[in-house]
Amino acid sequence: MMVAYRHDLSLVHAHAHDLPAFLDEGDLVVVNTSGTLAAALDALGDDGTPLVVHLSQRLPGARWLVELRRPDGRADAAEPLSGMAPRGSHGYGATHPWFEAPPGRELRLVGGGLVKLATRFESSQRLWVATLDLPDPVLTYLAVHGRPIRYGYVTRDWPLDTYQNVYAREPGSAEMPSAGRPITPELITRLAAKGIAMTPVVLHTGVSSLEANEHPYPEWYRVPAATASRINETRRDGGRVVAIGTTVVRALETVVDRHELVHPGEGWTEVVVTPERGATAVDGLLTGWHEPEASHLRMLEAIAGPALLAVAYRAASDEGYLWHEFGDVNLLLP
Repeated sequence: MMVAYRHDLSLVHAHAHDLPAFLDEGDLVVVNTSGTLAAALDALGDDGTPLVVHLSQRLPGARWLVELRRPDGRADAAEPLSGMAPRGSHGYGATHPWFEAPPGRELRLVGGGLVKLATRFESSQRLWVATLDLPDPVLTYLAVHGRPIRYGYVTRDWPLDTYQNVYAREPGSAEMPSAGRPITPELITRLAAKGIAMTPVVLHTGVSSLEANEHPYPEWYRVPAATASRINETRRDGGRVVAIGTTVVRALETVVDRHELVHPGEGWTEVVVTPERGATAVDGLLTGWHEPEASHLRMLEAIAGPALLAVAYRAASDEGYLWHEFGDVNLLLP
């Protein structure tokens, strides 16, 4: 974990288990309790084209936002759609976005399910609005036939538990809100022992937009009344509010007013945090390291400023910090 301070552009190289040492009594940590779905499903088009379907967001009216991808290779020799593949025998490894016209508007899924494509989502070439026709409830079906979404830097399928934060309570994210991955029960206990409280929000994350450099799209969130109250009390009493992940920032920026007071709220957020817009709901952020194309960097710049971000990313490159959801983390503080 790299700790970066905005007031003097100083850096400290530490470890994630050192987090309590960099926070003070009276600070408040805000976490996203959304759980990760086994959201990747093997599929076939009408012409037999093999695809992988990523379930990104549940939409109103029993619809889903889905991403189509093409397999880049085989993880094992099983035929995932043969009708006889054993449970857990998922065939496809790394994938790439599918931008072409789909091979038919109905994609056949493993286990007898169907994805019925309706229309492309706004200007996206890889995201579709679709309905699911499944033989079981969605969570049951995914538990049997789905697997976590992964990309080429993860060389094999890992169990869904690997993609869950210890405080996850409500399944709904296509990809792990991964800034919280280093937080353990022992670390939570140490935070509490120092007088640092923790409070939840929910934001169900969709699929990553890194490869297409797309504008962030709507995601479902909930900020409980108790969380809004604790944030406002913390700042009133001189404490700092530290978000664990960019998803927390997006949820809170949706419900903060011009007086920097946070309100309870629930629904779909289209807020995009940029330096021009600014960020006023949090004082600090624990986050992963993001690729240059990632829209998250605009949010980080709004919180940390461009000078600190440049210093931190240059040091991260020099010191060999690891990117992506299983990589290292960056704690940005005032």
